[in-house]
Amino acid sequence: MIITSTYERLLLDQRQRLWEQMKALADRASAERRDLTAEEDQTWGRLSRDMDDIDERLQAEQRRAMRDRDSQETIARIQGQPATRGVPSLADAGLVEEFRHRIRTRSREPIDIRWDSPRSGYQPGIERRDLLTTTGSGLTGTTFYGTLLEHMVEGSAILAAGATLITTGTGERLAVPRTTAMSTASIVAEGAQIPESDPTLGSVVLEAYKYGFTVQISNELANDATFDLLGYLAREAGTAIANGAGAHFVAGTGTGQPNGVVGAATTGKTGATGVNGAFTAEDLIDLYHSVAEPYARSSAAAWLMNNSTLGAVRKLRDDSGGTAGTGGFLFDITPPPGSGAVGTLLGRPVYVDPNVPAVAPGAKAILFGDFSRYWVRQVGAVRFERSDDYAFDRDLVTFRALWRADGDLIDTTGAVKAFVGGAS
Repeated sequence: MIITSTYERLLLDQRQRLWEQMKALADRASAERRDLTAEEDQTWGRLSRDMDDIDERLQAEQRRAMRDRDSQETIARIQGQPATRGVPSLADAGLVEEFRHRIRTRSREPIDIRWDSPRSGYQPGIERRDLLTTTGSGLTGTTFYGTLLEHMVEGSAILAAGATLITTGTGERLAVPRTTAMSTASIVAEGAQIPESDPTLGSVVLEAYKYGFTVQISNELANDATFDLLGYLAREAGTAIANGAGAHFVAGTGTGQPNGVVGAATTGKTGATGVNGAFTAEDLIDLYHSVAEPYARSSAAAWLMNNSTLGAVRKLRDDSGGTAGTGGFLFDITPPPGSGAVGTLLGRPVYVDPNVPAVAPGAKAILFGDFSRYWVRQVGAVRFERSDDYAFDRDLVTFRALWRADGDLIDTTGAVKAFVGGAS
């Protein structure tokens, strides 16, 4: 038999273990020249039923693999290309079938999924830490939550831009200490008293606001072998949570909701008056250099704006060396590979989020800085739960996604700065 997927290998391993347990029962009874006891007979029956179930799933997996190969070959023939017979991953090949099996059998046993990219090379600020208010940090394992987070990164620009994500084990208020001013040193004359200069300390308190939603699907849909149920639910949960929490991470007021990075950012450049808040190429260069050099050269330094503002940015030219309107564009449409950005501006990636204010007098329309200094605190993992009883009269399966989180700019000394439109 040709093994076509990691999932099939997993099933075969489980079947082998069951067979070894059944063989051990039979060998023990044979060595003692007796029949199986009542307890052993019950165990034999349970193991036999489990093996039958695995055999059914193996047959289903082999049929699925055959359909996939036939589809690939058909498409390849139509396109005039050789067929690619890649080995499906565990998530692609078996996770969906396993997920449906749990629904059919009403099993509440969790399905473990290893997230292979808990930290991104192009987004070094996105971190996953397991924190308590009294303990240090450590990497945490994931289940279905890893899939949800990937979609949240796609849907929330502040996370994609490099915000630091921390996980706390409990939901009480989390005080994060910070410095707002450093000690200063000065020349001291011989024999003179050395002046005292203490750093100014403060703290940011992160709460745990609860975001949630429910989605219902029919049992017919759950058992449809051709429908990617797990991917659908992951997209639904990720999009819903990202749209709710992500909007607050950008533009939240800080009262009853996260404090968004727009409100927390300090002013780096104010535009000219009488132009309805518009900006120039020189304004963006000034904004870039208003950020302290360690922040500006950070690997998480980036731009954040909405799509209409990006349209205006793309029209700006560098006319420092020639006639106006003839220089090269400041915006480069080629983003850093795999960054999720839409391009680069002055060498730094640009992220777009609809919650950033539009260009207007007094509006913070463009942000630049080190977005790893914006912290997103979450309590535990995303809770993804199922109820078969809630909509029993309609034969619906109800899923619920809950996420407790908060966010704030931890460093307000100038890590992220904003362009503010000038007065009309």
